[in-house]
Amino acid sequence: MSSRGIVESFWAAMQENDWEQAAGHLTENCAVDWPCSGERVVGREDFAALQARYPTNTGRWSFDVHRIVADGNVVVSEVTVTDGEHAARVLAFSIVDDGQIAHQIEY
Repeated sequence: MSSRGIVESFWAAMQENDWEQAAGHLTENCAVDWPCSGERVVGREDFAALQARYPTNTGRWSFDVHRIVADGNVVVSEVTVTDGEHAARVLAFSIVDDGQIAHQIEY
């Protein structure tokens, strides 16, 4: 699968709120950085656990992918994330290595 295809599949799993499936697109020790808050999640298990516990008043998250641009193993996604009450626009830079996301930086 192409780097773009891997990231598209990741966002599709996120849209289903299937955190384990989404985490399956990450390398075992993937780093997910949130520079705006200074947070870093390391590892697919911690990623899935964080997503499962992330606060929401509605119980479900929606991910609307506006665009994906790929250049080799670097894929940039522009996504709106909402729980139906609160929405945020996210830019994610995904570095794909050997068929999985090895590093993701989300603004």
